[in-house]
Amino acid sequence: MTLAAWFVAAAAAVLAATSQLRLRRQLVLLARAAHELRGSLCVVELALDASSSPLDRLAPVRAELRRAARALDHLTPAPSAPPAPVDVAAIIGHCEPAWRALVHAHGATLRTDLGPGPLVALAEPDDLARACRNLVANAAEHGGGAVRVRASATAHAVRIQVSDDGPGLGVPLDRLVAAARWRRGARGHGLAIVADFAARHRGRLLTAPSARGARLVLELPAAPVPVPPASRRRPALAAS
Repeated sequence: MTLAAWFVAAAAAVLAATSQLRLRRQLVLLARAAHELRGSLCVVELALDASSSPLDRLAPVRAELRRAARALDHLTPAPSAPPAPVDVAAIIGHCEPAWRALVHAHGATLRTDLGPGPLVALAEPDDLARACRNLVANAAEHGGGAVRVRASATAHAVRIQVSDDGPGLGVPLDRLVAAARWRRGARGHGLAIVADFAARHRGRLLTAPSARGARLVLELPAAPVPVPPASRRRPALAAS
């Protein structure tokens, strides 16, 4: 084989490999969108079944349909808006009725615990709600028992813990996420979606020690708390 022919063959091989990688990535994005649409539509159906009043049904249904639309938006790369301050407690409170119906469908119960002080993180609200829903759904489906959602804050981070009474993860979290990143079926994408969401927002997904079951922690940067104007005033000089 001449040198020119070798270069042509090598270039063709690289092009074929790149095309295969691009196609595989598109299939993964389609599978993730299907996963998120399936999750949102499931929550919509359960919320409609569980609500006693037509007015109670509208808010969670509208929110989940909006999140389903955002899942489709993620099929095409587009510049995302910078994360903005979002009230994590308000997100959890707004989503709790739908999560409760979702957890109940798996024969589990839901408990929420919001820590004291401001729980304001830098994130996109709908993406945060979808990430938390994936953690809750994963705990209900694979863990069960009492699914607990606890939010707390430190000086620099807001932490959302989701735990269950199941057998635990079984394998390290990073291996589960790595396996899910290239999965092309419609199921099993939840942890990868949450991990990617955390990475986009300069946060992280990790595990925490638990006496039983699994405990996953979504950690996000805390939004800076504005300093009250009074505290920025120069202190008065003491009289001599």
